[in-house]
Parts: sequence; C-alpha cells; structure tokens
Amino acid sequence: MQRMWAPWRIGYIVGDRQADCVFCRKIESDDDEGNHVLLRGEQNVILLNTYPYNSGHLMVVPHEHVGILVDLPIETQVELWKLTELAVRALSEALYPEGFNIGMNIGQAAGAGISDHLHMHIVPRWSGDTNYMTAVAETRVVPQSLDDSFKQLKPIIDRLAEKDTAAS
Repeated sequence: MQRMWAPWRIGYIVGDRQADCVFCRKIESDDDEGNHVLLRGEQNVILLNTYPYNSGHLMVVPHEHVGILVDLPIETQVELWKLTELAVRALSEALYPEGFNIGMNIGQAAGAGISDHLHMHIVPRWSGDTNYMTAVAETRVVPQSLDDSFKQLKPIIDRLAEKDTAAS
C-alpha cells in the first residue's frame, strides 16, 4: 500500500471553524503576503486559494460580504470580471496552462464551501492533471507551495495591473 502524506491539510480538517468570514479577515488584514493576497482592486481582491485544486488556483473575492451575485453593485461585478481576466493572463504567463476552469459555486447546494461570501475561482488546467490519484484515490497532488505561487505570480500581477491602469 502506498501512502501520501499531506500534513498541511490537517489544519483545515480539524481546525477551529471561526464564526467570522475568512475572506473578510483577509480583506481587512494588512498582511497581504501572509494571506496570499496578490492584488487589491477598488472593490475586489485577487488571492490564492488556501486549499487549491491545482497549483496557481486563484480567486477573485469582492470586498462586500454577499452570497448572491445580484446583490453586488454593477461596478463590483465589472471589476470582478476584469480581475478574473487579469488573473488568467498572469497564470498564462507564469504557468503555461492548457486551459482554465473559471466559475462560482453560489449557495451550499451548488458546492460553495463559503456560501455567504461570493468568490470567483480561476483554476489553471493541464492535459493529464486529472490522473489516477484524483480519479481513484480522490486525492489531488499540488506540486507548488502557496508561498512559491505567491512569489511567482505577485510581480506578474502587479505589472499587468499597472499596465491596465495606465491604459485606462
């Protein structure tokens, strides 16, 4: 029998479930590197998913704590999509994915782990990244640490955001 050790997951499995929102905590904190916040927009942030499906799994999260898309102001929705597009460009440049899964799980019934605070997932994909580990063992192998992903993506996202701001 083979064993795969993933000790970094134990904090998620048995950790204290705080009553407040993890996204709100990250947005309100000034420790962007520690929270893996890559970019702060006016109404949204880009951050790394703490429990990623793949290396480079990013999320765009509105500052506003809402769980229903239609409750977001239109300006927030527009920026959310612009930052999603910026995240795709940054991931393309950094990791050369062959595709992306992009979307939201709205509501617990739709699979939202955090259903009270909307967030857009941007998951880079490569041919063959769903292998026997995922299909048979229900285990995902993520080869890059969050800190390494942050260090790789942060300068690219900063440069692309600066370029987009200059063009506006």
